[in-house]
Amino acid sequence: MTPMDHVALQARLQPDRLAAVDLAGGRRWTYAELDADIGRAAGVLRRRGVGQGDRLAVLARNRVLLAILHLACARLGAMFVPLNWRLSAGEIAALVEDAEPALIVGDAQLGAMGLEGLDLDILGAEILAAEPESATLADRERPSLILYTSGTSGRPKGVLLSERNLDQTAINFGRLGKVTHQSVFLVDAPMFHIIGLVTSIRPALMHGGTILVSDGFEPSRTLGRLGDPALGVTHYFCVPQMAAMLHRHPDFDASALGRLTAVFTGGAPHPAADIRAWLADGVPVVDGYGMSEAGTVFGMPADLALIDARAGSAGLAMSSVATRIVDEHDNECLPGIAGELLLKGDNVFQAYWRRPDETARAFTPDGWFRTGDIARADAEGYHWLVDRKKDMFISGGENIYPAEIEAALADHPAIAECAVVGVPDPRWGEIGHLVVTCRDGAILDLTLILNHLENRLARYKLPKALTLVAALPRTASGKIQKTVLRERLLGQDPRT
Repeated sequence: MTPMDHVALQARLQPDRLAAVDLAGGRRWTYAELDADIGRAAGVLRRRGVGQGDRLAVLARNRVLLAILHLACARLGAMFVPLNWRLSAGEIAALVEDAEPALIVGDAQLGAMGLEGLDLDILGAEILAAEPESATLADRERPSLILYTSGTSGRPKGVLLSERNLDQTAINFGRLGKVTHQSVFLVDAPMFHIIGLVTSIRPALMHGGTILVSDGFEPSRTLGRLGDPALGVTHYFCVPQMAAMLHRHPDFDASALGRLTAVFTGGAPHPAADIRAWLADGVPVVDGYGMSEAGTVFGMPADLALIDARAGSAGLAMSSVATRIVDEHDNECLPGIAGELLLKGDNVFQAYWRRPDETARAFTPDGWFRTGDIARADAEGYHWLVDRKKDMFISGGENIYPAEIEAALADHPAIAECAVVGVPDPRWGEIGHLVVTCRDGAILDLTLILNHLENRLARYKLPKALTLVAALPRTASGKIQKTVLRERLLGQDPRT
Protein backbone atom coordinates (compact mmCIF):
# COMPACT_ATOMS: atom_id res chain seq x y z
CA MET A 1 0.00 0.00 0.00
CA THR A 2 1.25 3.50 -0.76
CA PRO A 3 2.79 5.08 2.37
CA MET A 4 0.84 8.14 3.43
CA ASP A 5 2.40 9.59 6.55
CA HIS A 6 4.65 12.61 6.16
CA VAL A 7 7.95 10.97 7.09
CA ALA A 8 7.38 8.15 4.61
CA LEU A 9 6.55 10.69 1.91
CA GLN A 10 9.63 12.81 2.65
CA ALA A 11 11.75 9.63 2.62
CA ARG A 12 10.81 9.31 -1.04
CA LEU A 13 10.92 13.00 -1.95
CA GLN A 14 14.28 13.73 -0.29
CA PRO A 15 15.69 10.54 1.28
CA ASP A 16 19.12 11.99 2.08
CA ARG A 17 17.94 15.21 3.71
CA LEU A 18 18.66 15.56 7.43
CA ALA A 19 15.47 14.87 9.37
CA ALA A 20 16.49 14.63 13.03
CA VAL A 21 19.44 14.96 15.41
CA ASP A 22 19.77 13.83 19.04
CA LEU A 23 21.90 16.65 20.42
CA ALA A 24 22.85 14.75 23.58
CA GLY A 25 24.45 11.84 21.72
CA GLY A 26 25.00 13.32 18.28
CA ARG A 27 23.08 10.63 16.38
CA ARG A 28 21.61 11.86 13.08
CA TRP A 29 18.80 10.54 10.88
CA THR A 30 18.12 11.26 7.23
CA TYR A 31 14.48 10.97 6.18
CA ALA A 32 15.18 7.53 4.72
CA GLU A 33 16.74 6.43 8.02
CA LEU A 34 13.97 7.95 10.13
CA ASP A 35 11.30 6.26 8.01
CA ALA A 36 13.10 2.92 8.35
CA ASP A 37 13.42 3.29 12.13
CA ILE A 38 9.72 4.08 12.46
CA GLY A 39 9.01 0.91 10.48
CA ARG A 40 11.37 -1.10 12.69
CA ALA A 41 9.78 0.37 15.85
CA ALA A 42 6.29 -0.57 14.62
CA GLY A 43 7.39 -4.18 14.20
CA VAL A 44 9.11 -4.33 17.59
CA LEU A 45 6.11 -2.82 19.36
CA ARG A 46 3.75 -5.24 17.64
CA ARG A 47 5.86 -8.20 18.74
CA ARG A 48 5.82 -6.82 22.28
CA GLY A 49 2.04 -6.82 22.30
CA VAL A 50 1.16 -3.27 21.24
CA GLY A 51 -1.57 -3.41 18.62
CA GLN A 52 -4.48 -1.40 17.32
CA GLY A 53 -6.19 0.53 20.10
CA ASP A 54 -3.49 -0.32 22.68
CA ARG A 55 -1.56 2.27 24.65
CA LEU A 56 2.21 2.71 24.87
CA ALA A 57 3.12 4.73 27.97
CA VAL A 58 6.48 6.53 28.00
CA LEU A 59 8.22 8.20 30.93
CA ALA A 60 11.44 9.80 29.71
CA ARG A 61 13.26 13.00 28.94
CA ASN A 62 13.45 14.22 25.35
CA ARG A 63 15.10 12.12 22.66
CA VAL A 64 14.35 11.46 19.00
CA LEU A 65 13.26 7.93 19.89
CA LEU A 66 10.11 9.36 21.53
CA ALA A 67 9.04 10.90 18.21
CA ILE A 68 9.85 7.61 16.46
CA LEU A 69 7.68 5.67 18.92
CA HIS A 70 4.79 8.10 18.54
CA LEU A 71 4.88 7.82 14.76
CA ALA A 72 5.19 4.03 15.01
CA CYS A 73 2.07 3.98 17.19
CA ALA A 74 0.25 5.95 14.51
CA ARG A 75 1.17 3.34 11.90
CA LEU A 76 -0.01 0.56 14.22
CA GLY A 77 -3.28 2.27 15.15
CA ALA A 78 -2.05 2.39 18.76
CA MET A 79 -1.91 5.37 21.13
CA PHE A 80 1.25 7.02 22.45
CA VAL A 81 0.92 8.19 26.08
CA PRO A 82 3.77 10.47 27.25
CA LEU A 83 3.85 10.85 31.03
CA ASN A 84 4.91 14.03 32.78
CA TRP A 85 8.08 13.15 34.72
CA ARG A 86 7.62 16.30 36.83
CA LEU A 87 4.66 14.70 38.62
CA SER A 88 4.91 12.81 41.88
CA ALA A 89 5.08 9.02 41.96
CA GLY A 90 1.48 8.84 43.13
CA GLU A 91 0.27 11.05 40.31
CA ILE A 92 2.17 9.01 37.73
CA ALA A 93 0.70 5.79 39.14
CA ALA A 94 -2.82 7.23 38.76
CA LEU A 95 -2.17 8.06 35.09
CA VAL A 96 -0.83 4.58 34.39
CA GLU A 97 -3.89 3.07 36.05
CA ASP A 98 -6.14 5.25 33.90
CA ALA A 99 -4.33 4.57 30.60
CA GLU A 100 -3.92 0.80 31.14
CA PRO A 101 -0.95 0.60 28.75
CA ALA A 102 0.02 -2.60 27.01
CA LEU A 103 3.67 -1.57 27.50
CA ILE A 104 5.53 0.98 29.62
CA VAL A 105 8.95 2.22 28.51
CA GLY A 106 11.27 4.87 29.87
CA ASP A 107 14.68 6.00 31.05
CA ALA A 108 16.00 6.53 34.57
CA GLN A 109 12.69 8.23 35.43
CA LEU A 110 11.08 4.77 35.65
CA GLY A 111 13.12 3.78 38.66
CA ALA A 112 12.73 7.19 40.26
CA MET A 113 8.94 6.77 40.11
CA GLY A 114 8.97 3.13 41.20
CA LEU A 115 7.53 1.95 37.88
CA GLU A 116 8.32 -1.35 36.21
CA GLY A 117 8.90 -1.03 32.49
CA LEU A 118 11.22 -1.56 29.57
CA ASP A 119 14.37 0.54 29.42
CA LEU A 120 14.44 2.79 26.35
CA ASP A 121 18.06 1.89 25.58
CA ILE A 122 17.10 -1.79 25.38
CA LEU A 123 14.11 -0.97 23.18
CA GLY A 124 16.31 1.24 21.00
CA ALA A 125 18.78 -1.59 20.49
CA GLU A 126 15.93 -3.94 19.51
CA ILE A 127 14.68 -1.40 16.99
CA LEU A 128 18.16 -0.95 15.51
CA ALA A 129 18.53 -4.72 15.02
CA ALA A 130 15.06 -5.28 13.53
CA GLU A 131 13.94 -5.30 9.92
CA PRO A 132 11.79 -2.30 8.96
CA GLU A 133 8.13 -2.87 8.17
CA SER A 134 6.60 -1.15 5.17
CA ALA A 135 4.64 1.98 5.97
CA THR A 136 0.90 1.43 5.81
CA LEU A 137 -2.06 3.73 5.34
CA ALA A 138 -3.07 4.62 8.90
CA ASP A 139 -6.61 5.67 9.75
CA ARG A 140 -6.28 9.43 10.23
CA GLU A 141 -9.42 9.50 12.37
CA ARG A 142 -8.06 6.99 14.88
CA PRO A 143 -6.42 8.52 18.00
CA SER A 144 -2.64 8.14 18.03
CA LEU A 145 -1.94 10.25 21.11
CA ILE A 146 -3.27 10.70 24.63
CA LEU A 147 -2.06 13.89 26.31
CA TYR A 148 -2.98 14.13 29.97
CA THR A 149 -4.17 17.47 31.26
CA SER A 150 -5.64 18.02 34.71
CA GLY A 151 -9.33 18.79 35.07
CA THR A 152 -10.69 21.66 37.13
CA SER A 153 -11.06 19.31 40.06
CA GLY A 154 -7.49 18.11 39.59
CA ARG A 155 -8.66 14.79 38.17
CA PRO A 156 -6.43 13.95 35.18
CA LYS A 157 -8.07 13.84 31.75
CA GLY A 158 -6.56 12.21 28.69
CA VAL A 159 -7.03 14.27 25.54
CA LEU A 160 -7.54 11.96 22.54
CA LEU A 161 -5.84 13.35 19.42
CA SER A 162 -6.05 11.75 15.99
CA GLU A 163 -3.62 12.06 13.11
CA ARG A 164 -6.11 14.42 11.49
CA ASN A 165 -5.98 16.65 14.58
CA LEU A 166 -2.18 16.56 14.65
CA ASP A 167 -1.87 17.21 10.92
CA GLN A 168 -4.08 20.27 11.26
CA THR A 169 -1.90 21.64 14.06
CA ALA A 170 1.13 21.12 11.80
CA ILE A 171 -0.64 22.97 8.99
CA ASN A 172 -1.78 25.79 11.27
CA PHE A 173 1.63 26.34 12.82
CA GLY A 174 3.33 25.89 9.45
CA ARG A 175 1.34 28.81 8.04
CA LEU A 176 1.84 30.95 11.11
CA GLY A 177 5.56 30.17 11.42
CA LYS A 178 6.57 30.24 7.73
CA VAL A 179 7.78 26.65 7.94
CA THR A 180 9.52 25.19 4.85
CA HIS A 181 11.83 22.29 3.97
CA GLN A 182 14.71 24.55 5.07
CA SER A 183 13.34 25.07 8.58
CA VAL A 184 15.35 23.80 11.56
CA PHE A 185 13.53 23.45 14.90
CA LEU A 186 15.33 23.31 18.25
CA VAL A 187 13.21 21.11 20.51
CA ASP A 188 13.88 21.43 24.23
CA ALA A 189 10.33 21.88 25.56
CA PRO A 190 9.41 18.60 27.29
CA MET A 191 7.85 16.04 25.00
CA PHE A 192 5.00 15.27 27.41
CA HIS A 193 3.57 18.67 26.39
CA ILE A 194 1.92 19.54 23.09
CA ILE A 195 4.59 22.22 22.51
CA GLY A 196 7.43 19.70 22.69
CA LEU A 197 5.85 16.64 21.11
CA VAL A 198 3.59 18.17 18.47
CA THR A 199 4.10 21.86 17.70
CA SER A 200 7.90 21.66 17.61
CA ILE A 201 8.03 18.40 15.63
CA ARG A 202 5.06 17.79 13.37
CA PRO A 203 5.33 20.99 11.25
CA ALA A 204 9.02 20.34 10.54
CA LEU A 205 8.46 16.72 9.52
CA MET A 206 5.40 17.60 7.42
CA HIS A 207 7.39 20.15 5.41
CA GLY A 208 10.62 18.15 5.20
CA GLY A 209 12.61 20.27 7.66
CA THR A 210 14.89 19.22 10.52
CA ILE A 211 14.34 18.71 14.26
CA LEU A 212 17.21 19.08 16.74
CA VAL A 213 16.12 17.35 19.95
CA SER A 214 17.64 18.46 23.25
CA ASP A 215 17.28 16.59 26.53
CA GLY A 216 16.13 19.75 28.29
CA PHE A 217 16.13 23.51 28.61
CA GLU A 218 19.23 25.19 30.05
CA PRO A 219 19.31 28.94 29.26
CA SER A 220 23.03 29.21 28.51
CA ARG A 221 23.13 26.03 26.43
CA THR A 222 19.92 26.92 24.60
CA LEU A 223 21.24 30.39 23.72
CA GLY A 224 24.44 28.83 22.42
CA ARG A 225 22.49 26.48 20.18
CA LEU A 226 20.16 29.20 18.91
CA GLY A 227 23.19 31.25 17.89
CA ASP A 228 25.29 28.41 16.47
CA PRO A 229 25.64 28.84 12.68
CA ALA A 230 26.52 25.16 12.29
CA LEU A 231 23.12 24.18 13.70
CA GLY A 232 21.26 26.86 11.75
CA VAL A 233 18.19 26.97 14.00
CA THR A 234 15.30 28.89 12.41
CA HIS A 235 12.43 28.06 14.80
CA TYR A 236 12.24 27.87 18.58
CA PHE A 237 9.07 27.40 20.63
CA CYS A 238 8.92 27.91 24.39
CA VAL A 239 6.72 29.24 27.17
CA PRO A 240 7.09 32.95 28.08
CA GLN A 241 8.98 32.16 31.29
CA MET A 242 11.66 30.35 29.28
CA ALA A 243 11.88 33.28 26.85
CA ALA A 244 12.34 35.67 29.78
CA MET A 245 15.19 33.55 31.16
CA LEU A 246 16.90 33.64 27.77
CA HIS A 247 16.56 37.40 27.37
CA ARG A 248 17.83 38.14 30.89
CA HIS A 249 20.77 35.75 30.65
CA PRO A 250 24.29 37.29 30.63
CA ASP A 251 25.08 35.33 27.43
CA PHE A 252 22.18 36.87 25.49
CA ASP A 253 23.40 38.33 22.19
CA ALA A 254 20.65 39.39 19.79
CA SER A 255 23.10 39.66 16.90
CA ALA A 256 23.66 35.89 17.03
CA LEU A 257 19.94 35.17 16.54
CA GLY A 258 19.55 36.62 13.06
CA ARG A 259 18.74 33.23 11.50
CA LEU A 260 15.60 32.84 13.61
CA THR A 261 12.28 33.33 11.87
CA ALA A 262 11.04 34.13 15.37
CA VAL A 263 10.95 32.96 18.94
CA PHE A 264 7.47 31.47 19.26
CA THR A 265 5.77 31.50 22.66
CA GLY A 266 2.61 29.98 24.05
CA GLY A 267 1.25 28.08 27.02
CA ALA A 268 0.73 31.21 29.14
CA PRO A 269 0.07 34.93 28.66
CA HIS A 270 3.16 36.83 27.48
CA PRO A 271 3.49 40.37 28.94
CA ALA A 272 3.60 43.09 26.29
CA ALA A 273 6.62 44.73 27.94
CA ASP A 274 8.63 41.50 27.65
CA ILE A 275 7.66 41.08 23.99
CA ARG A 276 8.71 44.65 23.18
CA ALA A 277 12.07 44.09 24.92
CA TRP A 278 12.78 41.35 22.34
CA LEU A 279 11.53 43.56 19.52
CA ALA A 280 13.90 46.33 20.61
CA ASP A 281 16.73 43.87 19.99
CA GLY A 282 15.39 43.07 16.54
CA VAL A 283 14.11 39.59 17.36
CA PRO A 284 10.44 38.84 16.56
CA VAL A 285 8.56 37.14 19.40
CA VAL A 286 5.45 35.52 17.98
CA ASP A 287 2.98 34.92 20.77
CA GLY A 288 0.04 32.64 20.21
CA TYR A 289 -2.66 30.58 21.81
CA GLY A 290 -3.20 26.87 21.79
CA MET A 291 -4.04 24.01 24.09
CA SER A 292 -3.78 20.25 24.30
CA GLU A 293 -7.36 19.92 23.09
CA ALA A 294 -6.89 22.07 19.98
CA GLY A 295 -3.22 22.52 19.11
CA THR A 296 -2.35 25.84 17.44
CA VAL A 297 -5.35 28.20 17.34
CA PHE A 298 -4.09 31.80 17.21
CA GLY A 299 -0.76 33.42 16.40
CA MET A 300 0.73 36.81 15.70
CA PRO A 301 2.33 37.52 12.30
CA ALA A 302 6.13 37.13 12.30
CA ASP A 303 6.57 40.85 11.61
CA LEU A 304 8.22 43.29 14.03
CA ALA A 305 5.91 46.23 13.29
CA LEU A 306 2.70 44.19 13.47
CA ILE A 307 3.79 42.56 16.73
CA ASP A 308 4.72 45.91 18.24
CA ALA A 309 1.34 47.41 17.32
CA ARG A 310 -0.50 44.69 19.26
CA ALA A 311 2.06 43.35 21.74
CA GLY A 312 0.29 41.05 24.15
CA SER A 313 -2.27 39.86 21.61
CA ALA A 314 -2.54 36.14 20.95
CA GLY A 315 -3.01 37.00 17.28
CA LEU A 316 -5.19 35.80 14.44
CA ALA A 317 -7.09 32.54 14.07
CA MET A 318 -5.80 30.21 11.39
CA SER A 319 -8.15 29.91 8.41
CA SER A 320 -9.16 26.33 9.25
CA VAL A 321 -10.16 27.20 12.84
CA ALA A 322 -13.68 28.47 13.45
CA THR A 323 -14.01 30.64 16.57
CA ARG A 324 -16.83 32.22 18.53
CA ILE A 325 -16.78 34.44 21.60
CA VAL A 326 -20.02 34.15 23.56
CA ASP A 327 -21.63 35.50 26.71
CA GLU A 328 -23.08 33.41 29.53
CA HIS A 329 -26.16 32.70 27.38
CA ASP A 330 -24.06 31.62 24.37
CA ASN A 331 -24.94 34.78 22.46
CA GLU A 332 -22.21 36.21 20.19
CA CYS A 333 -20.14 39.01 21.74
CA LEU A 334 -19.44 42.15 19.73
CA PRO A 335 -15.81 43.09 18.95
CA GLY A 336 -14.06 44.31 22.07
CA ILE A 337 -16.44 42.50 24.43
CA ALA A 338 -15.01 39.61 26.44
CA GLY A 339 -16.66 36.23 26.58
CA GLU A 340 -15.92 32.52 26.52
CA LEU A 341 -13.94 31.29 23.52
CA LEU A 342 -15.49 28.42 21.55
CA LEU A 343 -13.68 26.47 18.81
CA LYS A 344 -14.44 24.17 15.91
CA GLY A 345 -12.19 22.56 13.31
CA ASP A 346 -10.09 19.55 12.38
CA ASN A 347 -7.57 20.62 15.03
CA VAL A 348 -10.05 20.09 17.88
CA PHE A 349 -9.72 16.84 19.84
CA GLN A 350 -12.23 14.00 19.65
CA ALA A 351 -12.93 13.23 23.29
CA TYR A 352 -11.45 12.75 26.74
CA TRP A 353 -10.21 9.21 27.32
CA ARG A 354 -12.87 7.27 29.24
CA ARG A 355 -14.59 10.48 30.33
CA PRO A 356 -17.89 10.58 28.39
CA ASP A 357 -19.60 12.94 30.82
CA GLU A 358 -16.72 15.42 30.76
CA THR A 359 -16.55 15.15 26.98
CA ALA A 360 -20.24 15.95 26.71
CA ARG A 361 -19.84 19.00 28.98
CA ALA A 362 -16.91 20.23 26.91
CA PHE A 363 -18.98 20.62 23.74
CA THR A 364 -22.12 22.55 22.87
CA PRO A 365 -25.03 20.59 21.34
CA ASP A 366 -23.96 21.78 17.88
CA GLY A 367 -20.34 20.68 18.32
CA TRP A 368 -18.42 23.77 19.52
CA PHE A 369 -15.65 23.12 22.04
CA ARG A 370 -15.86 25.24 25.19
CA THR A 371 -12.30 26.27 26.01
CA GLY A 372 -13.15 27.75 29.40
CA ASP A 373 -10.98 30.75 28.48
CA ILE A 374 -12.27 34.31 28.38
CA ALA A 375 -11.16 36.23 25.28
CA ARG A 376 -11.98 39.32 23.27
CA ALA A 377 -11.34 40.13 19.63
CA ASP A 378 -11.01 43.42 17.76
CA ALA A 379 -12.70 44.23 14.47
CA GLU A 380 -9.65 42.98 12.50
CA GLY A 381 -9.69 39.55 14.12
CA TYR A 382 -6.83 39.88 16.61
CA HIS A 383 -7.53 38.11 19.89
CA TRP A 384 -6.59 38.77 23.50
CA LEU A 385 -6.88 36.27 26.33
CA VAL A 386 -8.48 38.10 29.24
CA ASP A 387 -8.85 35.48 31.95
CA ARG A 388 -9.71 31.87 32.55
CA LYS A 389 -13.30 31.01 33.21
CA LYS A 390 -12.23 28.49 35.76
CA ASP A 391 -9.85 29.06 38.63
CA MET A 392 -6.85 27.54 36.88
CA PHE A 393 -3.67 29.57 36.70
CA ILE A 394 -0.43 28.97 34.78
CA SER A 395 2.96 28.87 36.49
CA GLY A 396 6.06 28.39 34.36
CA GLY A 397 3.92 27.07 31.52
CA GLU A 398 2.25 24.42 33.71
CA ASN A 399 -1.49 24.44 34.40
CA ILE A 400 -2.18 24.62 38.12
CA TYR A 401 -5.62 23.84 39.54
CA PRO A 402 -6.33 25.28 43.02
CA ALA A 403 -8.92 22.61 43.85
CA GLU A 404 -6.21 19.94 43.65
CA ILE A 405 -4.01 21.77 46.17
CA GLU A 406 -6.97 22.54 48.43
CA ALA A 407 -8.03 18.88 48.39
CA ALA A 408 -4.51 17.78 49.36
CA LEU A 409 -4.71 20.07 52.42
CA ALA A 410 -8.18 19.00 53.50
CA ASP A 411 -6.84 16.63 56.18
CA HIS A 412 -4.19 18.99 57.58
CA PRO A 413 -4.82 19.11 61.34
CA ALA A 414 -4.02 22.82 61.65
CA ILE A 415 -6.18 24.06 58.75
CA ALA A 416 -9.83 24.94 59.22
CA GLU A 417 -10.33 26.02 55.60
CA CYS A 418 -8.19 27.27 52.76
CA ALA A 419 -8.21 28.64 49.23
CA VAL A 420 -5.53 28.97 46.54
CA VAL A 421 -5.44 31.72 43.93
CA GLY A 422 -2.94 32.55 41.23
CA VAL A 423 -1.15 35.88 41.58
CA PRO A 424 1.33 37.55 39.21
CA ASP A 425 5.01 36.69 39.56
CA PRO A 426 7.88 38.16 37.49
CA ARG A 427 9.71 34.85 37.16
CA TRP A 428 6.96 32.24 36.80
CA GLY A 429 4.16 34.32 35.32
CA GLU A 430 1.88 33.31 38.17
CA ILE A 431 2.34 31.50 41.48
CA GLY A 432 -0.05 29.89 43.89
CA HIS A 433 -0.89 32.00 46.94
CA LEU A 434 -2.45 29.95 49.73
CA VAL A 435 -4.87 31.66 52.13
CA VAL A 436 -5.64 29.76 55.33
CA THR A 437 -7.80 30.02 58.41
CA CYS A 438 -6.23 28.05 61.24
CA ARG A 439 -7.94 25.86 63.81
CA ASP A 440 -8.01 27.28 67.33
CA GLY A 441 -4.55 27.34 68.86
CA ALA A 442 -2.83 26.01 65.75
CA ILE A 443 0.55 27.36 64.65
CA LEU A 444 1.27 27.22 60.95
CA ASP A 445 3.84 28.44 58.46
CA LEU A 446 4.62 27.76 54.79
CA THR A 447 7.38 25.25 55.56
CA LEU A 448 4.98 23.04 57.52
CA ILE A 449 2.45 23.17 54.69
CA LEU A 450 5.06 22.30 52.06
CA ASN A 451 6.21 19.35 54.16
CA HIS A 452 2.61 18.12 54.22
CA LEU A 453 2.27 18.44 50.43
CA GLU A 454 5.72 17.21 49.41
CA ASN A 455 4.78 13.59 48.67
CA ARG A 456 1.27 14.39 47.46
CA LEU A 457 1.84 16.87 44.65
CA ALA A 458 4.46 17.71 42.05
CA ARG A 459 6.84 20.42 43.23
CA TYR A 460 5.71 22.89 40.59
CA LYS A 461 2.17 22.76 42.02
CA LEU A 462 3.23 23.75 45.54
CA PRO A 463 2.08 27.20 46.71
CA LYS A 464 4.85 29.75 47.04
CA ALA A 465 3.15 32.22 49.38
CA LEU A 466 0.96 31.97 52.48
CA THR A 467 -1.41 34.39 54.18
CA LEU A 468 -3.25 33.60 57.41
CA VAL A 469 -6.68 35.20 57.80
CA ALA A 470 -9.51 35.09 60.31
CA ALA A 471 -12.08 34.21 57.64
CA LEU A 472 -12.35 33.73 53.90
CA PRO A 473 -14.68 36.02 51.92
CA ARG A 474 -17.85 34.21 50.85
CA THR A 475 -20.97 34.84 48.85
CA ALA A 476 -24.42 34.71 50.41
CA SER A 477 -24.65 31.09 49.32
CA GLY A 478 -21.39 30.25 51.08
CA LYS A 479 -19.03 30.01 48.10
CA ILE A 480 -15.53 31.41 48.57
CA GLN A 481 -15.11 34.64 46.59
CA LYS A 482 -11.75 34.07 44.93
CA THR A 483 -11.97 37.28 42.94
CA VAL A 484 -12.28 39.26 46.18
CA LEU A 485 -9.50 37.21 47.73
CA ARG A 486 -7.18 37.88 44.80
CA GLU A 487 -7.90 41.62 44.92
CA ARG A 488 -7.05 41.72 48.61
CA LEU A 489 -3.79 39.85 48.05
CA LEU A 490 -2.84 42.31 45.31
CA GLY A 491 -3.42 45.22 47.67
CA GLN A 492 -6.47 46.52 45.83
CA ASP A 493 -8.70 46.33 48.88
CA PRO A 494 -7.92 48.37 52.01
CA ARG A 495 -9.45 45.65 54.20
CA THR A 496 -6.54 43.31 53.40
